Amino acid sequence: MIARRLCTLALALLALAPGLAMARQVVWRFDNLARIGHLAPQVLGHPRVERSAVGKAVAFDGQNDALILPRHPLAGAARFTAEAVFRPDGGAFEQRWLHLASDDVPGRPPGETRMLFEIRVVGASWYLDTFVKGAGYNQVLVDPARLHPLGRWYHVAQTYDGTTYRSYVNGVLEGEARVAFAPQGPGSSSVGMRRNGVNHFHGAIALARFTTAALAPKAFLPAPSPR
Repeated sequence: MIARRLCTLALALLALAPGLAMARQVVWRFDNLARIGHLAPQVLGHPRVERSAVGKAVAFDGQNDALILPRHPLAGAARFTAEAVFRPDGGAFEQRWLHLASDDVPGRPPGETRMLFEIRVVGASWYLDTFVKGAGYNQVLVDPARLHPLGRWYHVAQTYDGTTYRSYVNGVLEGEARVAFAPQGPGSSSVGMRRNGVNHFHGAIALARFTTAALAPKAFLPAPSPR
């Protein structure tokens, strides 16, 4: 499996990186609909497993398909890297395809604490939108000028190193901002839609990896070939 080889290589890089030996890592491979990262997903609609250039992946129709997983994989992390290998296939302008949500806290607004991967579709292209929000911080990273062709596989990442929040496509920095981030609490995740059931994703997801440290781009999962 190409996705498995990519993950093995990245784990080796992590083991060699100084200061990262104690980092916790969670890998979600989207190669089936029964168990993802040792979790049983709630399946909404009819997402399907397909074979692709990067191995098996779960495809979403952009209308009804989604998965809900009973875990926020970066809960408690003061620093983090969230990565994914995905293929956007067009559709609606605003699509949220990975939403990590903390459980609501009494006395705070519902749905306040979360981190996201989204895309915006413009013609035959897309651009990345990443976002973190919690008590005392609210930061989006988005650049509509950084367009990428639809229908291809990409590696995307967002990182936080204790002071600066960054986003990447295929290892290339696309946005950064200083953020007073605070660790998020436990919760759940939606894949293929916003956690409240809107902004569905049309495309496929092969792999996601979550690390409780800010990885440098050289330690990311390798970017897939363009097709």
